[in-house]
Amino acid sequence: MNIAVVGTGYVGLVTGTCFAETGNNVICVDIDENKVERMRNGEVPIYEPGLKPIFDRSIREERLKFTTNLEEAVKNAKVIFLCLPTPPGADGQADLSAVLKVAEDLGGMIEDYKVIVNKSTVPVGTADKVRERVSKNAKVEFDVVSNPEFLREGAAVDDFMKPERVVVGTSSERAAGIMEDLYGPFVRSGNPIIIMDERSSELTKYAANALLATKITFMNEIANICEKVGANVDNVRRGIGTDSRIGKRFLFAGIGYGGSCFPKDVQAIHYTANELGYDFKILDSVMKVNEAQKVSLVPKITKFYGDDLSGKTFGVWGLAFKPETDDIREAPALYLLDELVKRGAKLKAYDPEAIQTFKEAASDRVNENTEYVDRPAKAKEGVDALVICTEWSEFRIADLTHFHKYMESPIIFDGRNLYDLDKAREANITYISVGRPEVHV
Repeated sequence: MNIAVVGTGYVGLVTGTCFAETGNNVICVDIDENKVERMRNGEVPIYEPGLKPIFDRSIREERLKFTTNLEEAVKNAKVIFLCLPTPPGADGQADLSAVLKVAEDLGGMIEDYKVIVNKSTVPVGTADKVRERVSKNAKVEFDVVSNPEFLREGAAVDDFMKPERVVVGTSSERAAGIMEDLYGPFVRSGNPIIIMDERSSELTKYAANALLATKITFMNEIANICEKVGANVDNVRRGIGTDSRIGKRFLFAGIGYGGSCFPKDVQAIHYTANELGYDFKILDSVMKVNEAQKVSLVPKITKFYGDDLSGKTFGVWGLAFKPETDDIREAPALYLLDELVKRGAKLKAYDPEAIQTFKEAASDRVNENTEYVDRPAKAKEGVDALVICTEWSEFRIADLTHFHKYMESPIIFDGRNLYDLDKAREANITYISVGRPEVHV
């Protein structure tokens, strides 16, 4: 099948590459000429495990191409995927300007029947708006479909190639049949393609992410209570996670969620509720708790050193919002490190993939007071304490006894609960984590 993918961010590039991997002819469109040229030359502009091999293979076999010319891309395409940014405004409302601009342009370009697919996460009613914009200039039949993505950064290729479910929102049997044919190779094991109306499909994505964000936030609240009563949140997590009604996933306490999906989607559904006159109290709390959780290590650090951190240097492990990605959008490290620097601290920071993207997003204040290093060991050298913000696998297997080689009196403030308390005690390390008893030596 001939496919056009408009937008080559995380969603667009993974979508286009994975469709090409299953034998489709895909043209990806982006307005950034430099980015398009880099991709033509075989450069993947994002870090996503497993993407590079199938990206290279699809280019080599001429199933994956790139252009800045929208009309060229859609001319022969049967299906057009809109994978465009929908960033939140100050009030949380999703900005649909990019989606609606392209929709209006498409109307004057399409010469035969097309299926136009909203892959971007968009508010309820967006399919209707896209249909209206395309109709302004269209002289041929077309259908608009809502097909939300459920990709986890760091596991996006696996999620696309082996989806737990595919949600397709359309009132057109013709479009539904095309989408089922397109996704058939990905659900051969029997996972469902769920056909529903467009508005239900649009709400499904927001509801899923809002529920997962709520689950994370609930456990962070439990962790905060654990600290006050002397309980261990790891034990509580195991105790409730074995209940099949609750499940084991998204129950890990830490310094909050970040990324491009959960914060934006929670804000967007909250905005929609407000527009409808509905007071979504749970999401009010989720947003407030998560904002506080991002900097929840700060009072633990200032309790230890005092509010003035002048003269103190902290090593930092992890800058990305989660492991296996270079994405730092809404990463807790952005907020936590800014608070430390405000109090006079200096930083030595390491991340396997996200240093450059973090530099570009961090405040001038943080960059001026941070030495970015290329190995985790360098972030431990001569610092007063180590702060862990991201749970990269290479941090999990660290030998705690080696910390004494780099730090006179090893102290770890762990925002991701990577280490066993007994092992920290045996290694003679002061270890302060989230929702668990502190280890002092």
